[in-house]
Amino acid sequence: MKLLLCEDERDLSAAVKKILEMSGYTVDQAFDGMQSLEKIRESHYDCVILDVMMPRMDGFQVLRLVRNEGDKTPVIMLTARAETDDKVLGLDSGADDYLTKPFQTKELLARIRALLRRGKEGTPTYTLGNVTLDGDNYELRAEKTIRLTRTEFQMMEFFMQNKSRLVSTERIMEAVWDYDSDAEINVVWAYISALRKKLQSIGANITIIAVRGVGYQLGEKK
Repeated sequence: MKLLLCEDERDLSAAVKKILEMSGYTVDQAFDGMQSLEKIRESHYDCVILDVMMPRMDGFQVLRLVRNEGDKTPVIMLTARAETDDKVLGLDSGADDYLTKPFQTKELLARIRALLRRGKEGTPTYTLGNVTLDGDNYELRAEKTIRLTRTEFQMMEFFMQNKSRLVSTERIMEAVWDYDSDAEINVVWAYISALRKKLQSIGANITIIAVRGVGYQLGEKK
């Protein structure tokens, strides 16, 4: 498996590269936004680890450009920004996952494995209300059509599979990310916010409903 590590802090990049290589991955490095964009365009990667704060072009700009060009490579945003609004911006730009510095290397490895595993799984089609979730193209369709990231698709698929059930935040974390992490539990809220916006933008007659203290479920808009 070939990864691209986009990180301008060279000492950190070298340390993470060594850990990834010890785990069996082939790793290319980029140290600024323009170099990151060029490498993504020139080579095929199984996953990109993309820092937000880089010189010449930030990670959000890089990600928006490659997504607009139709590149579906899984991307993990790696950043010191921990604010929920920043996470939503990353997800809206097309990120599949978001990891805040400082991080545990075992958590980074777990997230990479989860993304790579999702890429190998089957992607069926689901329908609820006037909404269709197309696994072949990672598209959400109602009156309009919008493309989802891999992780947005995984979460929406999970809700479709559990459409009559209330599911807890912890259960979503376990099902979508394949591990439990209280430190990053707010990333679930960020993805739910992003999916609600996308459902609204396509004229969906369903949304993700929150039940305080219990969890979430798909339901009709009120």
